[in-house]
Amino acid sequence: MERRLFDYLYEQLERHPLERAFGSRCGEAWRYYSSAEMVRMVQEMSSGLLELGLKPGDKVATVVYQTSPAWVVVDFALQQIGVLNVPMYPTISAREYEYILGESESQYCFVGEGDLWEKVRTAQERLGKAALKEIFSFADEHPHLRTWRSLLRLGQQAAHRREEMERIRASIRPDDVMTLVYTSGTTGHPKGVMLTHANIVFNVESVRRLLPFCPGDRVLSFLPVSHIFERAAVYAYTAMCASVTFTGTDNLGGESGDLRAVQPHFFTTVPRLLEKVYEKILEKGRQLSGLKRLIFFGALRLTEEWHFGYRPTGLKAVYWKLADVLVFSKWRQALGGQVKAIITGASACPVRVMRTFNAAGIPVREGYGMTEAAPAISINRMEPQGALLGTVGPLLDGVEVLLEPGPEMQPGEGEVLAKSPGIMVGYYKQPEKTAEVIRYINGERWLATGDIGAWVEGPDGRRFLKITDRKKELLKTSQGKYVAPAPLEAALKEHFLVEHAMVVGDDLCYVTALIVPSQEGLRLWCERHGIVWTDLKEILSLPEVYRRYEMLLERINTHFGRHEQIKRFTLLACSWEPFKSDGSEAELTPTLKLKRRVILEKFRREIEAMYR
Repeated sequence: MERRLFDYLYEQLERHPLERAFGSRCGEAWRYYSSAEMVRMVQEMSSGLLELGLKPGDKVATVVYQTSPAWVVVDFALQQIGVLNVPMYPTISAREYEYILGESESQYCFVGEGDLWEKVRTAQERLGKAALKEIFSFADEHPHLRTWRSLLRLGQQAAHRREEMERIRASIRPDDVMTLVYTSGTTGHPKGVMLTHANIVFNVESVRRLLPFCPGDRVLSFLPVSHIFERAAVYAYTAMCASVTFTGTDNLGGESGDLRAVQPHFFTTVPRLLEKVYEKILEKGRQLSGLKRLIFFGALRLTEEWHFGYRPTGLKAVYWKLADVLVFSKWRQALGGQVKAIITGASACPVRVMRTFNAAGIPVREGYGMTEAAPAISINRMEPQGALLGTVGPLLDGVEVLLEPGPEMQPGEGEVLAKSPGIMVGYYKQPEKTAEVIRYINGERWLATGDIGAWVEGPDGRRFLKITDRKKELLKTSQGKYVAPAPLEAALKEHFLVEHAMVVGDDLCYVTALIVPSQEGLRLWCERHGIVWTDLKEILSLPEVYRRYEMLLERINTHFGRHEQIKRFTLLACSWEPFKSDGSEAELTPTLKLKRRVILEKFRREIEAMYR
């Protein structure tokens, strides 16, 4: 029989059992479970879940701020009894939980620490306990809820369920739907993407052939498993017999951080986290003085000419060696000193950041995909000539892509249509939405991604995919000119003074931008220019600060056509977040994409002022 996802755990136990298969912090100490312990707990959990009355085809929701071995146990246990896991983002509101739990018909929900159980309880009260029967906690103890361990004990007592579990597990087919993954939804309600075992197994098998893994290698996992990117990565780690340590994003760096403690060989991340690391590196460099400052920025200047395959010679090679010993080695040490590979995805990574990390001997590769593709479509490789800056890499083996041109696109561009064994079954209960993205060409089933791409030829003639924009996000000015906002926004965000930016101009006479300044970057700039920091709103009212951003726009505009250039901008004394504690709608999705509709509505007054 072809693999199901839970088979990877049993294969690990058989082929390369680990003493430290999955672990996380427990107070100040680390707690790990062996492959054998994980298999035992998965079987006990499956028996406990069957004892609750669950049967194949039912749904159970999960939501955590930080993944733990307990989440992995519940996930594999649900899989092998045919119950669909419905992972939810931790940063969304109770109203959104109500929608997802209601549409998916989830009977139970497992919650992590923090305010999650209160938000889910609010959703449960609105839905009624007949719909959501009970909430369980992933913690070992909880004052109000039964915990995951109570189900382990229930499974131990329900020995008669073991035979039923084995029978169901044997009956599960690779093409059975095993999860509903709700998209973050930049507009409207989220959609439940139906993915099968085979969809995700295809990705795991494709990616595991590309990564320099050895059994027992250490992995640090800190991205949310509510996103298919990290969830598929966890399955890949299991398949590759890696030792997985779960943590959060709040204790990664520093002398006592988890990167130094775990010394990972591999981790996945999102561009924003890499950008923050890059910004902190710059910040430390700016605080240096004298010779140390000169050496730091000299090393940074060297990286500007780096590209994949770059080999310095002569005197330049000596400079690189010095820069590596004095500067770059310290950056590698800050990441644990053992990193073999970092994969970034979910959104575009600035070329400046990619270039700097790779030049410093920190191998970062960018990939591309989406939830509906489970998730990968392309990825830059680790081998020579297998990666190209500014692209999302060659296609995965087994993936085909067509670029469908449109009247608003540049020559050589087209909407990315993808075909592979990873493409979803469809959106749960939403056949009309499924029909909008699944196209049939010559009888073959293609996913319309909504992204605009182009092919770029590498040094050896290999084709690399470059994502140039989002089809639905193209602006059309009142003069009939099309403007792609993503390149402009990316150019703005590459600067240390900018946290977020959104370009505006649809049906308007010229292009403008809303800019959320980086408070860290702006504070440093003020210190260097003798400006006493008070609060952000007052600082942004200063003419010299506004002029500094004007200079930034003037430089960026030179790289774009006249109809694309930003004519006016507004600096916003606020932050854009994926979750608002006051219950208002967030400006960002949980994967940190712009919710354009929300931003346009929230800042309508500021936008109107730019067109007076």
